[in-house]
Amino acid sequence: FDGASFAVCTIDPAQDEIRLWHRGQDGSVLGAFDRVNEMLAAEGRALGIAMNGGMYHDDRRPVGHYVEDGVETMRLITSDGPGNFGLLPNGVFCIAGRTAQVLETRAFAARRPDCIHATQTGPMLVIDGALHPRFQPDSTSRFVRNGVGVRADGTVIFAISDDPVTFHQFGRLFRDGLDTPNALYIDGNVSRLYAPALGRHDFGFPMGPIVGTVVTAD
Repeated sequence: FDGASFAVCTIDPAQDEIRLWHRGQDGSVLGAFDRVNEMLAAEGRALGIAMNGGMYHDDRRPVGHYVEDGVETMRLITSDGPGNFGLLPNGVFCIAGRTAQVLETRAFAARRPDCIHATQTGPMLVIDGALHPRFQPDSTSRFVRNGVGVRADGTVIFAISDDPVTFHQFGRLFRDGLDTPNALYIDGNVSRLYAPALGRHDFGFPMGPIVGTVVTAD
């Protein structure tokens, strides 16, 4: 798209279970796709696809609102602040049973949907069909970036750039290339993908939250 390469994973949440993971049963931060797979193996299950699932502090605590299996471990943040997270509007990826949505943070605060899993990050890439107002087409800030968008029919799209891209280019990928009226930036530079069908198992330093699908183990 627009001269850059991207890996894209399309998910029907009515068919594929989407979850978030942060800590294991012993309380330690999982931080890696392999550790999530080890935990799922005890249930006879495995990761289908996965990505880093939200911004995190140095100790890998989530920066924004975080809910896992119905338990909130970080409150919603509605104020602006430093960095990409504070570049309002930001948003929340909410998984509620077999549906999912991306909501701008203040709209989320007003509605308070019943999310089984939720992660707040930012900035929003696309808001009701419009690019984030702060994105500049001539920006020189380029990173490998990953994000999530939801189509009007409820289809969830995860994407990660193979090449460094600007926010404007990444937002247009979701709006114009992937047809998602609402899309959320997950992170950049630390972005990683686990997708065996694509031959991808990206390694690197430990992550914070991880988002992905669950399948029956072979």
